[in-house]
Amino acid sequence: MGKIEVIGLGAGDAEQLPLGIYRKLTQSETIIYTRTIDHPVIETLKAEDVRFDSFDAMYEEEEQFGAVYERITEALLGYAMESDQTIIYAVPGHPMLAEKTVQLLLEQDAVDVKVAGGQSYLDDLFTSLKIDPIEGFQFADGTSFNRSELDYRHHIIFCQVYDRFIASNVKLALLEDLPPDYEVTIVEAAGSNLEKITVVPLEELDHSMEISNLTSVYIPPVPEYLLHHTFSKLKEVMATLRGPDGCPWDREQTHESLREYTIEEVYELIDAIDAQDDANIIEELGDILMHVLLHSQIGTDAGYFTIDDVIRSITDKMIFRHPHVFSDTKVNSVDDVTKNWDQLKKEEKGDQRQSVLDGVPTHLPALAKAFNLQKKAAKVGFNWEDVQHIWEKLDEEIKEVQEAIESKTPDDIEDEFGDVLFVLANLTRYYKINPEIALNRANRKFISRFTYIEEQLKQQEKDINKATLEEMDAYWNQAKERE
Repeated sequence: MGKIEVIGLGAGDAEQLPLGIYRKLTQSETIIYTRTIDHPVIETLKAEDVRFDSFDAMYEEEEQFGAVYERITEALLGYAMESDQTIIYAVPGHPMLAEKTVQLLLEQDAVDVKVAGGQSYLDDLFTSLKIDPIEGFQFADGTSFNRSELDYRHHIIFCQVYDRFIASNVKLALLEDLPPDYEVTIVEAAGSNLEKITVVPLEELDHSMEISNLTSVYIPPVPEYLLHHTFSKLKEVMATLRGPDGCPWDREQTHESLREYTIEEVYELIDAIDAQDDANIIEELGDILMHVLLHSQIGTDAGYFTIDDVIRSITDKMIFRHPHVFSDTKVNSVDDVTKNWDQLKKEEKGDQRQSVLDGVPTHLPALAKAFNLQKKAAKVGFNWEDVQHIWEKLDEEIKEVQEAIESKTPDDIEDEFGDVLFVLANLTRYYKINPEIALNRANRKFISRFTYIEEQLKQQEKDINKATLEEMDAYWNQAKERE
């Protein structure tokens, strides 16, 4: 069985090759395998009768780069196992820099693999760009990166930008965070006599015809004002507001003092959703997120918890309660998901409930609380199977209200009206309608129609206090027709 020796071809022409690497390549008596034939050093060495065999055809045959790299690795291992000599495998740049095939070769133990080295192009790249990586530097693979992991406060360099398709993917990802006119730098064959540096607006990144396997894209550190959409910036803002030189109001807030404001923000979001007002939904979601950050900063200042604890808690919970997504649990319907959720919730928290009804928030509005109490009771079978029975119960409760009114006992009247509302909440649950949302819609309709009445009377210079019910009812009907 043979061995595999990996050699780096450097980033540019043959002048950059170390003497030892040059001799290895030129003195080889066998074919040298290379990931791609498209490299200036190979062109030079072919003129000196060095023989190369590339894997370029695999790039055309596969849709994903990962599949190409796996096929190349399998092919090299096969050649080595069939030979009693050392197989030479040449790659662009340095073998240990952004070379997935080399990593795959090193992960296996069937064949011995030796990395002979080569010149990395990073030194030349830093020199060409005139940047010092000590300021903060991120190296990203243009064929495989996560936008969420990019740190725009530091220098970012994308390697392996082989073609315009990859350049386009990089551009589209960056446009999620940066303006179209943000200047980026395209570097071709850094450090060689073929070096070319071009500064272009981000939106024109994939317009260049010079893109090749020697292309890198440099993103300079982004100014703070362009990062106001990032979570890290929001964290900094909240920490500043609560800091020694921050806002007096924010500094004096506690979890308790913020309760009423947090509740208000949730209701304002519901209003925006009901109005289908996207701009307002964005604003109200931002206000709620601000409250999450402010509560978390209060926890940080007190030394009890941080926003990281909050995020870790919900991330762990979502993964644990969705085994049908993150594990191998099978579900056939939404009902299955709900049952799994309830069971997993018990496992997660432990069976500490004193009652089936435990877990309904104390401060929920009464109608929403009635809805949730009956939903919990229904899960253990305390529920009418036929909705007609609920309608009959509603009739019964309305009659009891009328009886209480006739007896003129205030407490009884209040109790019976409460029973009617409780049954109505149960009816909405049966029809999968949230009673709070339904009542809010009714409130909005009332406000809209009554406001119309006021406007019409004002136009006629009539005092609403002196208007007749018939007049107001006529305008009410007009408002309904307008809707």
